[in-house]
Amino acid sequence: MSLEGKVALIAGASRGIGADISRYLAAAGAKVAVAARSVEQKDPRLPGTIHSVVAEIESAGGEAFPVVVNMRDSNSISECVDTVIEKYGQINILVNNAAIFVPGNIETVQERHLELSIDINFRSYILSMREVIPHMRAAGGGHIINISSRGAIPLGPGPYSEDQQNRAGDIFYGAEKIGLEHFSQRQAAMLQKDNISVNILSPEGRISTPGNLYAANDRDNPNLDFETADDMGQSAVWICQQAPQEFTGNVLFDKDLLTEKGIELLGPFH
Repeated sequence: MSLEGKVALIAGASRGIGADISRYLAAAGAKVAVAARSVEQKDPRLPGTIHSVVAEIESAGGEAFPVVVNMRDSNSISECVDTVIEKYGQINILVNNAAIFVPGNIETVQERHLELSIDINFRSYILSMREVIPHMRAAGGGHIINISSRGAIPLGPGPYSEDQQNRAGDIFYGAEKIGLEHFSQRQAAMLQKDNISVNILSPEGRISTPGNLYAANDRDNPNLDFETADDMGQSAVWICQQAPQEFTGNVLFDKDLLTEKGIELLGPFH
């Protein structure tokens, strides 16, 4: 099923998973608003801007335009949505992908970094949904996809292995994501009558995106051998092709979804 005539807003789309989902949705026919803060490349470890993603989509024959948004700022999110509505008159798809990782542990983390983590990884998803839902309702329905992570899966009771005890990674990210999954399913139930679906989509395993490799990447000699999130892109397209009232409230993993549905990876960006 083509997504022709649909308008998609992708938050956190200047690189990595968000950029690849933008490319796949555009290739399926959607008009894509590529939203993020990055308008110029300032760090060699983080290639990509909203403008470069739009250029790639347009060179492949798709339609997209860049929108600057600060996901910590509720006014900026509101203005972003207003900009998309002014250009296209509707929003049918929202993909929340903005993310940040905070290093350290609970004893060393700075309070400002804690606030930043909660603002980006949890609060911004709520704010963008709040702004978009009225427009989806006016359009007769839509799809919201919130990007999560396997980090949301609880460890379960201990005692824990040495690997579990020493596991590296963000100390709040998984907790924020499990909260997001709970919130998303509750919203899915509340919005079902409005023909608006809310689904959670996570990568089955680690994808070596610029953001994922950033902390360990050498600024002076960066590893630029990044992976593309083809499975995430194709999964997002499949979700948006479903009837919202019939496919909602799911916690999905990209490879599992494609395998279950018998979908062969045929995307143009593989």
